[in-house]
Amino acid sequence: MALTGRAALLAALGSIPVGLLEPSWTGILAVNGSIALACAVDCALAAPVRGLLLARSGDTSVRLGEPADVHLTVTNPGNRKLRARIRDAWPPSSWLPGTEAAASRHEVLVPAGERRRLTTRLLPTRRGDRRADRVTIRSYGPLGLWARQGSQVSPWTVRVLPPFASRKHLPSRLARLRELDGRTSVLTRGEGTEFDSLRDYVPGDDTRSIDWRATARQNKVAVRTWRPERDRHILICLDTGRTSAGRVGDAPRLDSAMDAALLLAALATRAGDRVDLLAHDRRPRVQVQGRSAADTLPSFVNAMAPLEPELVETDARTLVSTILRSAPRRSLVVLLTSLDAAPIEEGLLPLLPRLTQRHTVLLASVADPHVATMAGARGTVEAVYEAAAGTQTQSQRRRTSEQLTRHGVHVVDATPDTLAPALADAYLALKAAGRL
Repeated sequence: MALTGRAALLAALGSIPVGLLEPSWTGILAVNGSIALACAVDCALAAPVRGLLLARSGDTSVRLGEPADVHLTVTNPGNRKLRARIRDAWPPSSWLPGTEAAASRHEVLVPAGERRRLTTRLLPTRRGDRRADRVTIRSYGPLGLWARQGSQVSPWTVRVLPPFASRKHLPSRLARLRELDGRTSVLTRGEGTEFDSLRDYVPGDDTRSIDWRATARQNKVAVRTWRPERDRHILICLDTGRTSAGRVGDAPRLDSAMDAALLLAALATRAGDRVDLLAHDRRPRVQVQGRSAADTLPSFVNAMAPLEPELVETDARTLVSTILRSAPRRSLVVLLTSLDAAPIEEGLLPLLPRLTQRHTVLLASVADPHVATMAGARGTVEAVYEAAAGTQTQSQRRRTSEQLTRHGVHVVDATPDTLAPALADAYLALKAAGRL
């Protein structure tokens, strides 16, 4: 390995005659000349940076919150040994705060004609595409006194996908779906719109389900069982306008809406329904249509990854027109948007009849749990003002929700932690009631 600067300097001085170390101009010039000569020789012996070959491999996608390993292969085609410090630069959001220096800097020794592989571990803090920046190489001579430095571009992209934290709720909702679908043994099956089978009457069954013709033929009471319809169409619409940029807790509303959309998509595809995705503000940002059941969830996750809120007002008229074009047949339209009074009353409400005449509409919104905390505050003047503001906000959301309900819209208003399971429950309720 190369000597440190101090050790190299002592080694250089050790080769100078003692008489030249006396405090005289001659001695000073001799020492400076020796050091300069040692630095020049060290620089000349340092491996050149420009001829190095760089190649990348490793992960190309990762879920938010999980690590990704990107490998950088350094090939030294020259005839000098490479002693180098390398900085593999990435955007700041590729690491947790304070960990970038340790993760991106490497020391490497590459003999002539050989190659070494370095691993940079990323831990992204935001969704989207993270692209590698420049690779800066500082090549030292054998004494460590001087170095050559240069940068190269070695492109690589890691797509950071939504974390899908709500997948922990999927097993319990699938169990309820199996009950609705009649694949588990229960006393009373959920009613749907498709006839499933006949079975013997059990006390507690709905008498309206009795099949009198079958009862007359068998001389015992028989009841019809139903199962939810399959192959229904569901269109999930993400509002990416300015209201989706508001942060609730540690994340924007859009991220919570994405998580709820992924759980609903996973559940609906298991139920045999077809699910499409639309992200919209003033214009469509993302559309995913016609995917198979196996490809639906991966396509949704990949399409959502680069989505960011746009600081513009959502164009409700264009949104409704796009929905009607994307869903020509009767469908379940799930709008993931805000319950703020102004955007709903001025934008969406006048256009709702066009949607509800043709489709079943379900609106889901992210509620801020801090508002409930504010509404319960007491004890000081500031707390009383907070309570008044929180109560007013809750009252406005209830009023907006009631207006939507009067127009035939099913409303889910829940906090970020409960929005995804609440939306899944609303879908199952519609399924059980035969509304799909």
